[in-house]
Amino acid sequence: MPELPEVETIVRDLRPLLVGRCILGIEVSKKPLRRKWSRAWNASIVGRSVNAISRRGKWILIDLGEPWLLVHLGMTGQFTVTSSDLPRASHTHLVFHLDDGNELRFRDIRRFGSAALFPNRATLDGHLATMRLGPEPFDLEANAFHAFLRATSRNLKAILLDQTVIAGVGNIYADESTFAAGLHPTTIGKRVRADQAANLCRAIVSVLTHAIEKRGSSIRDYVGGSGLKGGFQDEFCVYGRTGEPCIQCATPIERIVLGGRSTHYCPTCQPKRG
Repeated sequence: MPELPEVETIVRDLRPLLVGRCILGIEVSKKPLRRKWSRAWNASIVGRSVNAISRRGKWILIDLGEPWLLVHLGMTGQFTVTSSDLPRASHTHLVFHLDDGNELRFRDIRRFGSAALFPNRATLDGHLATMRLGPEPFDLEANAFHAFLRATSRNLKAILLDQTVIAGVGNIYADESTFAAGLHPTTIGKRVRADQAANLCRAIVSVLTHAIEKRGSSIRDYVGGSGLKGGFQDEFCVYGRTGEPCIQCATPIERIVLGGRSTHYCPTCQPKRG
């Protein structure tokens, strides 16, 4: 699933390609996404220009000057601006025709993604509020994070994947962040010291920032908004490297399953304590 660096890359790619562009028409496939597209939305969109595009967690927000379009990529979603002359790939479920001859295309093989229209920002914010999204990682305050950790018996991997705690972090970056912080992913929250919590906050920001610089991680289907792949997958320290030597100590990387998710760590650099 695309995580924060991938979604942020898509937003940054799409911004210069979409802002100021007018939507002239919309095509919808017969196969619905996770949330079925309402054809009644077409009349509210056609003829409107894109004012801005932004991100909240793993969600993409497109300002059409009231209404707003909210997009989630699901597991395999691709959201790209492409020349209308290029053939459409299979599993393309939404096409927005732009006034410069290009098309904004939503492709999703597994159809777990979604795109929905909201009449105004207040309605959109109300919808997002029902998800109880936590702060953006870049706004995470170390003392507040430590106070939260001290009150829970969940492990760090489960905590980092909880979007109500931190918005945008997923499986890849949870593993990379705990490695960067030198913390075992099974560490219980209430056993994390204040200095360790602060170090983990810094590690999360550092990992995500570097991943954004590398345009995210292309493992299977992900491409940015311009169709280019990411490069952070070439710099993974632990994720997906089971049995390979740790880049710091050469100990083989180990894999366990936590909460049904593959979890990777170095048993030497991330010792299990307590």
